[in-house]
Amino acid sequence: MRATRTFSALALTAASALALAGCATSSASSSSSEGGATPAGDAVQVVASTNVYGQIVQQLGGDAVEVTSIVTSSAQDPHSYEPSAQDTLAISDAELIVENGGGYDSFIDALIESSGSEAHVITAVEYSHDYPGGEEHSDEAHSEEAAADADEAAVAEEDHAHEEGEAHAEGEEHTHDEGDGHAHEGDEHGHAHIEGFNEHVWYDPHTIVHVAEAITDELTDLRPDDAEAFAANLESFAADIEDLESSLEDIAADQPGAQVFVTEPVPVYLAAAAGLENVTPDAFSEAVEEGQDVAPATLLESLALLGADDVRVVITNTQTGGAETEQVIGEAETLGIPVIAFSETLPEGETYISWMQANITALSDALAE
Repeated sequence: MRATRTFSALALTAASALALAGCATSSASSSSSEGGATPAGDAVQVVASTNVYGQIVQQLGGDAVEVTSIVTSSAQDPHSYEPSAQDTLAISDAELIVENGGGYDSFIDALIESSGSEAHVITAVEYSHDYPGGEEHSDEAHSEEAAADADEAAVAEEDHAHEEGEAHAEGEEHTHDEGDGHAHEGDEHGHAHIEGFNEHVWYDPHTIVHVAEAITDELTDLRPDDAEAFAANLESFAADIEDLESSLEDIAADQPGAQVFVTEPVPVYLAAAAGLENVTPDAFSEAVEEGQDVAPATLLESLALLGADDVRVVITNTQTGGAETEQVIGEAETLGIPVIAFSETLPEGETYISWMQANITALSDALAE
């Protein structure tokens, strides 16, 4: 029998150090003006639905952005979050809004409508390769676009202020419902939960690099004087993503097709990128995600899967659970199957990169048992 061992991915830290201007917080923090950095009053006002996206924006924007992340704690559930008056104010002042979409953080849509915000909205799920009806984001296309943006940045800087002034005079600001495919009224915005689609796309590094490119494009449009710094930050971030993907490829090479049981869909993208097979009954993970009881037959099926001695790791979500999840964890520990826990929000003191690397390391260590 395998020795019982429970891992916590949140207790691990990544080996690589990242140069950051600061971490996203639940309230806007002033940007430093030292060393020629953008004065705080000129910083791009950005609102992110969670601190996961807030930290990514902060890393990409550095001192040129002032970020407000709304959901920052594991005690807050984005699915059911109730916005405050402070959140409405933050949205109304935002120049750029970054959300997950797919029904995960629909409170953002309500805030946009109630505040009348005309900020541009970046919706992360739309950059996922399997988002229904989503835009294709090929690596080649993004590489060509990034190269073109870099070549044009210097030329665009001189003319941008004049063009932006004319656009604002004519009421053609960056809006969330004009020309960007983000209508936020009724059912048109497309952010309701989509049956069969896993909206937890931040656990897919390949999707996140495309989200980072979109964020960089918008920041460059808003503050063209900082285009060179944004491009350098994106290059560094993309290199870190490549390292994450390399670590996932190592797992796929060492443990091809290893079976995992996930109590809730959050880590599915990461497991798939590692070449692992998710054998969890859909009815189990869907019930846990929706906060419903797991049907007795589904629970028995799940426990039988663990007893068949093919499941190598059980992965839980620290922010969801219930009696049935506890039964699965208890059975896994009895059988000596490693159990690791992933979270939905960024742990304090972590960056997106260090957090994902910690999760990958925990997964690799558990599979090695």
